[in-house]
Amino acid sequence: MHIVIAADSYKGCMRSDDVCAVIAAGFAAELPTAELCCVPMGDGGEGTLAAVVAATGATLRSVPVLDPLGRGITAQFAMMPDGRRAFVEMAAASGIELLRAAELDPLRATSYGTGQLIRAAMDAGAKEIVVGIGGSATVDGGAGLLQALGYRLLDADGRELPHGGAALACLAAIDSGGCDKRLRALRLQVACDVTNPLTGPRGAAAVFGPQKGATPAMVAELDAALTHWAAVLQAQGLAKDLDQPGDGAAGGVGFVLRAIAGADMRSGARMVAELVGLPEKLRRADLLITGEGRTDRQSLDGKLPVVLADLARAAGVPCVLLSGAIEGDQEPLRAHFAACFSTVPAVMPLDEVLAQARQSLYDQSRAIAAMLRLPHPY
Repeated sequence: MHIVIAADSYKGCMRSDDVCAVIAAGFAAELPTAELCCVPMGDGGEGTLAAVVAATGATLRSVPVLDPLGRGITAQFAMMPDGRRAFVEMAAASGIELLRAAELDPLRATSYGTGQLIRAAMDAGAKEIVVGIGGSATVDGGAGLLQALGYRLLDADGRELPHGGAALACLAAIDSGGCDKRLRALRLQVACDVTNPLTGPRGAAAVFGPQKGATPAMVAELDAALTHWAAVLQAQGLAKDLDQPGDGAAGGVGFVLRAIAGADMRSGARMVAELVGLPEKLRRADLLITGEGRTDRQSLDGKLPVVLADLARAAGVPCVLLSGAIEGDQEPLRAHFAACFSTVPAVMPLDEVLAQARQSLYDQSRAIAAMLRLPHPY
């Protein structure tokens, strides 16, 4: 039996490579002769960089950048073996995991560090860059990213705006004279599974702002600032079509990468699956195991496990879901998965769930594997 294990990270608990390794250990204990193939996955958010490097043999490059609050840190991007392509993970420079809960400040957080990573990838010779934009701490409309690439954002007195989404309310003009000219020839692709527009009730501030520390008052302030940001960009001819699906991703970074840098927006899960060669691995598989930290209704909107289940179905391979928790009605999931399992053994406080996550995942993996040893019923 050939089993492919391709799981996402259990956010806040285990990275995808660790999740895959624990599942593999559980299966190996019950099915010692099975051939197990671990393919750590990501959908463009935190952990995707590691998954891409592990699967492709890409080389990690370290770069000094600014974190979401403007502090100096070291972040990495991946240079593919061909020397022409690079993978940039926004979470590495502008991610919410870089901040403590008490530090979350969506009014001030900047995507500047992500722009620095893109610039560093071009310096390294990249002609094509895939940018994974999940897991950000920012709601700045991608303004910081543009500033890192040479754009100047000016207020009515000609002074440069400070970092952060709140400052966009004071934007009067954008000077693009110093922008990096290599952007014109650069092929950019955005790995993103979010379809939200930039502004409005489903926009970057309203939907994602609270996850990044925004109060209701902050949400209103940020949404107004993003509306003004888009209007100025349009008035200066830098952006034409506004509020396309995915523009609200990563607090509006999706918007500037698409509308200004000309990036192609693609499903992060599908793009990463292609980068790591999952379709080829499924051709000889008997079973696919996938999962994530929590599966709920949002998972049906193009999240990684459902995308992988659909790829497995196209290859004629059954897919089993093994997530940390499954919330809500499982009936819609059964249209995609042969079976659905959760590792949470009982109702308990979150800190206890996280502390037992590794053992719970191992135990449930063994239980599933043990079922495969049962005699065929007919």
